[in-house]
Amino acid sequence: MKYAATLVALFAASANAFSVNKPVAKTTALNALASEWDLADIGRSVRIEGSSREHWEFPDPNQEIVQVGVDSNGRPVETLIELWIGPDWTPMKVKAYTEDGMMRPIQTLIGTRNKAAAIDINNTGPGDFPLNAAAAYAKPSMVQQRADLLTANQGRYIEGGAVHSVNFDASVDQVQVCLYTDTRQLNAQVELLNGPNNFKQKFEVFTNNGLLNSLYVVFNSPGAGNVVRVTNLAPLEFPCKAFIASV
Repeated sequence: MKYAATLVALFAASANAFSVNKPVAKTTALNALASEWDLADIGRSVRIEGSSREHWEFPDPNQEIVQVGVDSNGRPVETLIELWIGPDWTPMKVKAYTEDGMMRPIQTLIGTRNKAAAIDINNTGPGDFPLNAAAAYAKPSMVQQRADLLTANQGRYIEGGAVHSVNFDASVDQVQVCLYTDTRQLNAQVELLNGPNNFKQKFEVFTNNGLLNSLYVVFNSPGAGNVVRVTNLAPLEFPCKAFIASV
């Protein structure tokens, strides 16, 4: 639970010092970043037809973070990613959509709460829209990348029902977003827009504990005019904190 402990410390230290995010400069080349999210680099890749599903087992309680990648041959992707712990407990659900699964694949890290768990990926799209998916325990570099995001700036406090947006210029090729709470539920939506209300990619998360299961996603953001918009879908008494920065 090292990552959860880090979040607790950060939440306590910054409770009275929330500030607006500002993009940070890129530190690595896009091709190196993209290779870390290549399905073949992640692990076993599976083709999932529309209206069908596949799951991956993660039995090691000593490892916490699972890397999940989903892409397509350029068609839209609609999927539901669930964390399963035990026979009938689903503590986290992530609905994901992308307009182009090749240009903007689905890229996320999911915590297992240091328990034996499974990740289920359900292709909720039609039968003629297959997708490719892979999931495996994240490499140390990926875990560290998420941890570094939390120290890049103080994040943005978002009340229930509130919206927060960050603009990125054409020099930014990838954007990373992390949402978490102080153990309360996390119910939020993260979108990548290009143009007024023209969303290219979207994630919607629900978990009963936004500290143990924070949402971390990486967007590919080619071209100019990209905006990341976070909407807290929960009631007013369930705020969340957002960290948004270029990779």
